[in-house]
Amino acid sequence: MKKFVNRKKIAKKIRSKIKKGNESVVRLTVHKTVKNTYVQLIQEKNGSDVTLAAVSTLGADFKKAANSEFGSNVEAAKVIGKLIAEKGKKLGISTVSFDRAGFKYHGRVKAIAEAARESGLVF
Repeated sequence: MKKFVNRKKIAKKIRSKIKKGNESVVRLTVHKTVKNTYVQLIQEKNGSDVTLAAVSTLGADFKKAANSEFGSNVEAAKVIGKLIAEKGKKLGISTVSFDRAGFKYHGRVKAIAEAARESGLVF
């Protein structure tokens, strides 16, 4: 339980720094579980968060792009990073702030960030 609480504290600290820097910036938020990975583009409007786009390993667009049912590896994270960058470009979003939600910048989280950068998102 302590590990979960510590991660939540880190996530809160990261989000406060992002919001303090610029409130109109779009966040690229990552959440991972043992079996799946979820990525969202979120913007704060009038004090509440609005999801602009989302990609996960459970989605049909991921399964078409990856030809795989498994979402807990680095290769799947790279595909998710590319897909979220494409969705962001369609919405006209080029600059985002990376919100790792308290997870270490390692493995799947790092793969998502690098793939999104390669596909055109600027952090």
